Amino acid sequence: MAGNSQRRGRRLTPKAGAPKGTGGKNKDSLTGRGRTLPADERPWHKGYSGTEKLPQRTAWKQDKERRAAAEEGRAPKIGQPGSKDTTWGKGGGRGVPPARGAGGRGGKPTGRSGPRVAPGRKSNPAKDTPELLVGRNPVLEALRAHVPATALYTALGIDSDDRINEIVRTAADRGIALLEISRAELDRMTGGVLHQGVGLQVPPFAYEPFEDMLAAALEQPAPLLVALDGVTDPRNLGAVIRSAAAFGAQGVFVPERRAAGITATAWRTSAGAAARVPVGQVTNLTRTLKACKEAGFMVVGLDADGDTDLYNLEAAVGPLVVVVGSEGRGLSRLVGETCDLTVGIPMVSEVESLNASVAAAVALAEVARRRAVEA
Repeated sequence: MAGNSQRRGRRLTPKAGAPKGTGGKNKDSLTGRGRTLPADERPWHKGYSGTEKLPQRTAWKQDKERRAAAEEGRAPKIGQPGSKDTTWGKGGGRGVPPARGAGGRGGKPTGRSGPRVAPGRKSNPAKDTPELLVGRNPVLEALRAHVPATALYTALGIDSDDRINEIVRTAADRGIALLEISRAELDRMTGGVLHQGVGLQVPPFAYEPFEDMLAAALEQPAPLLVALDGVTDPRNLGAVIRSAAAFGAQGVFVPERRAAGITATAWRTSAGAAARVPVGQVTNLTRTLKACKEAGFMVVGLDADGDTDLYNLEAAVGPLVVVVGSEGRGLSRLVGETCDLTVGIPMVSEVESLNASVAAAVALAEVARRRAVEA
C-alpha cells in the first residue's frame, strides 16, 4: 500500500524465528543440565541403589513396596542400597570423566566431588563452609555443650521464651556475635527449613592430621585409636568420640568419603568430647590401617561373626586400633581383610547386632578393664 514505507514504527529487520534445532527456544534452557538420572541413582526413588545415606522417606517407600509385594505374592520392585557407587571421583564417577552434558560441555571433567544429583536438586554443602544449626532446642543444646560458634541469628519480632532468653544470654557470655535479621532472610539462609526464628553458625571443624595423631598415640604407655568404617550418622560419630574420651583413646579417625564428619550434631552428641579427643580424616582407610600395623598396632575389627570373643581379646593390653563398621553393612570387605583380627561381642538374646556407637562403647570398656587389671 502506498505510503507504508514511510509510517512511524515500521520494522526495519525481519522477525527473528525460533532458534534452529528441535525444541526451539526451550532447547537452550536445557544446555548443561546433564542427563536424567536413572531410578537406581535417585535418592528419592524406591529403586535407589546408591552408596549415599538412604533418605528416611525413600526407606519408607521401599518398606511400603515390600509389604505390597508380600500381599500380592510377587518380588518387590525396589533397589539395593549400597550396591551402586553414586559419588563423583575427580573428573567423574569412579575416576571416569562425566558424559557429555553431565555438568560440563563436551564431556570435559569438572573436578567436582560429592553425591551426584539430578538437575534442580541441591547437593550437599561443601565441607569447608560454615554450618547453620537451627531450631530452639538444637541451638540451646549446642550452646550448652560449648559447640564452637561464630554467630547467632535471630529473626526480627521473634516470640521470646525461656529458651530464647537462655540462648541469647549464653551466646553473649561467650562473645558470639548476635545478629538480628528479617524472617525472610533467615528463611533464605536455611533453605526453607523450620528454624523457629533462630540459627547458630558453626565454623568448619579443624581435623587433626593423622600423622600427628599416630605420633602422639605412640608416646603413650598404652596406645589406643578408634577407626570408623563408613559410619554415616553424625550422632553415632559423636557417641563414639564420647566413648573414646571416656575410655582413654588417643584419637578417632574416619574416611573422608561416604562417612559422617564432625558437624554441630556430632559435636553436640559428643557432649564436648570432640574438643578433647583428636579427630582426623583419612583419604584411604585401608591404607591408613596398614600404616598403623607398620607402626606396631594390632588392628581389631568389630564383627558379629568375629573370630574371637571380645572377653578373650588378649591383644587389648598392647597398642590397639579398634575398627567399628557402618550401621547397616558392618565392616567393608577390604577393611575386614586388613584387620589382624575380628572380634565379636557375646550376647545372650536374639538381637542380631548392636548399634555402632553402642558396640564401640562395649569394646572400649572391655579394653579399658583389661588394661586396668594388667596395670
